[in-house]
Amino acid sequence: MTNVPTIELTRDCEVIQIPAGTVAVLPKGTAVDITQTLGGSYTLHARGGLYRVSPENADALGFAPAPPPAAPASAAGGPLEEKHLWDVLRTCYDPEIPVNIVDLGLVYDLGIAPLPSGNQQVFVKMTLTAPGCGMGPTIARDAQQKLLDLPSVEEASVEIVWDPPWHQSMITEAGRKILGLA
Repeated sequence: MTNVPTIELTRDCEVIQIPAGTVAVLPKGTAVDITQTLGGSYTLHARGGLYRVSPENADALGFAPAPPPAAPASAAGGPLEEKHLWDVLRTCYDPEIPVNIVDLGLVYDLGIAPLPSGNQQVFVKMTLTAPGCGMGPTIARDAQQKLLDLPSVEEASVEIVWDPPWHQSMITEAGRKILGLA
């Protein structure tokens, strides 16, 4: 984003420090610049560092939280389509990169299994752009929560794996365009 005005937090706000992945609290009145608003979360520049704000804390920035992803009509009482799960994962972002985790090539595997309740269990295997990325658990939790927000998903697991190692050739054409690599 460009030309983003500085705003002040309207209340104390829990944030995640980037790239360490540690939880912190920025106090009410802290001046922040919003550098990225993708997938319902916000990346802030404040106090010389970067921080991620979850959708649940959007009100501290003066915004309403983003609604959870909408379920397809077929999901109400029927099997969930894999395409919709991929679409939901496309709403998840690394807070430092303006490309979703699918188009970045971070999602390696996606599976759906029926449960006795009639709902589904979803399995995701994903990686990160760097093994030492402290934001990995945060990104995985974001993906898991967005999957669990779907009405027919009862269980969801998102596992971070390292094989094969990620490299830039895994970025989709759409992702390459956003990053100016195409």
